[in-house]
Amino acid sequence: MMDKADKTTAGLRKEGGATMGDQRLSSASPEVRTPDDGALPVIDFDKFKPTRSSLRARKRKNLVMTALIVLSFLVALVPLVSVLWVSLVNGMERLNLDFLTHNMSGVVGGNPTATGGYGGILHAIIGTLEVTLGAMVISIPIGVMCAVYLVEYAHGSRLAKAISLLVDVMSGIPSIVAGLFAFSMFATLVGPGTVNGFSGSVALSLLMIPTVVKTSEDMLAVVPNDLREAAYALGVTQQRTITKIVLRTALPGIVSGTILAIARVIGETAPLLIASGFIATTNPNLFSGRMTTLPVYVYNEYSEGLAVCGPGASPGCLTDIRMQRAWAAALVLIIIVLLLNLLGRLISRIFSVQEAK
Repeated sequence: MMDKADKTTAGLRKEGGATMGDQRLSSASPEVRTPDDGALPVIDFDKFKPTRSSLRARKRKNLVMTALIVLSFLVALVPLVSVLWVSLVNGMERLNLDFLTHNMSGVVGGNPTATGGYGGILHAIIGTLEVTLGAMVISIPIGVMCAVYLVEYAHGSRLAKAISLLVDVMSGIPSIVAGLFAFSMFATLVGPGTVNGFSGSVALSLLMIPTVVKTSEDMLAVVPNDLREAAYALGVTQQRTITKIVLRTALPGIVSGTILAIARVIGETAPLLIASGFIATTNPNLFSGRMTTLPVYVYNEYSEGLAVCGPGASPGCLTDIRMQRAWAAALVLIIIVLLLNLLGRLISRIFSVQEAK
């Protein structure tokens, strides 16, 4: 009886073990349904194929998006091309060497001068370059040093927040307010009615500083911290790290931001009309006397309207000469801005290549 019971128990254990093993196998591997004949399962890939209607809908969506992108590009391109084309067509009529090498001295109405010309913009070109250069000398060091302080030293302090708020407020100041500020400052420091080219440089620097600060701050912020930490690990001081590593790395972006700031202010008219004034002759001294710039020249020629050619006028008198001079001066101003942008891109590319090496 005992032998029979042991055999029965062993059989149950064997049967139970086999059952549990089968359960473990079935739980470990996914259940695969196969056909009755034991062949491998067949996956129907046709279910995943796109239908003709879905393909047509996808093509329609792609076509619509492409059309919208191209239309947006054309809409954005139309104003730029139209301004360039109109300025080129109207400005080339009067743009010549005589126009670029003479000032408005001796020009009366629409009559030609003794040399046969009709006046020029030499004094305005010199004034624009000198006033803009003065604004750059003032604004670039201040803007870059302010950005260095905000990124490298302040680290989100209250003073940094106050400076950032002040910069944001300055970026929204109307240009004529900057001109009035410069005029009143020189009237207080030098004397009432003081108008010169440097006063215009101060006015433009107030408009340039916010742009220089913001662009320089953004470029300094994206410099990897690994470069700073590696320099500190080698025992380099913070000042030398900033001048030799951080600023050199961010220099292409800083130059681009500076060019944008110059392009922002080189066409300003209101502050220069108040702070620098207008003069028909060439004044090379930035710190003494009135100085004409190209935007003020364009405004003055346009505001005077058509010239009068009376009975005693010269046979070569032109009634629309002022508008011709205004368009030609505007074209020269556009060319200067384009050259500045090309110069900025060239400088950025040169410094970027040196960094890569």
